[in-house]
Amino acid sequence: MTMLEIRDLGKRFGGLDAVKDVSLDVEAGQITAVIGPNGAGKSTLFNLVHGFYRPTAGTISFKGEDITHSSPHRTVAGGIARTFQTTNLFDDSTLLENVLAGRIVRSKSNVFDAVFHTPRHRRESSINEDKAMEALEFCGVAEYRHDLASNVPQEVQKRTAVAMALATEPELLLLDEPAGGIPEEETVDFGNLIRSLPQRGVSVLLVEHKMTMIMGLADTILVLDHGQKLALGAPAEIQSNPDVIRAYLGSTAQEEN
Repeated sequence: MTMLEIRDLGKRFGGLDAVKDVSLDVEAGQITAVIGPNGAGKSTLFNLVHGFYRPTAGTISFKGEDITHSSPHRTVAGGIARTFQTTNLFDDSTLLENVLAGRIVRSKSNVFDAVFHTPRHRRESSINEDKAMEALEFCGVAEYRHDLASNVPQEVQKRTAVAMALATEPELLLLDEPAGGIPEEETVDFGNLIRSLPQRGVSVLLVEHKMTMIMGLADTILVLDHGQKLALGAPAEIQSNPDVIRAYLGSTAQEEN
């Protein structure tokens, strides 16, 4: 089943097409990756899907509903969550408090409920803490729940960002360079976390520069170059595509050798 449908999507900044005529289907229960050189339009594509940017052309549908002009808050409430290249945690809050912040979109309590500790507020607080702990445990960082975000290692911060997104109860998770800054020896375990997300009922749209990780995770890969679709297919097809090798994989391989 197609969960996210992108058709002829475009975003122009002044005279520059950051994204142009991009179409993509993200299937439920799968991991779809977007790769390409720096400046290829990957993060712009994410910003369009999540509502941070308004497209200048094309449409975006989620579960059959047009979300082309939805705000980020409405997009999250509708079931699409996101992490960012730079881990955005509240440094002076504990990991549990950070993940609880992700529950705001699912809470119905208002200021009155919070001030007077109404039954609804108490009930929601209990549910939210259970959901937050479940997300931390799933991401393998529950033991750090009372530590300040500023005091934990980078990998723990990255896993907490995923837990924070999961706390919103998404059906689709956008991961923007989730393994960035994580040492190579820890990348495999982090990749296993991402691989387990569809088993939890969360489909994944992923941007990542670590090609070994991508090739081992993705069901489908979209290659962008200068904001346009260069190739789309299974990992084996992408690895053998001469245009991709010239534009991306070949240059990356040379840099790594």
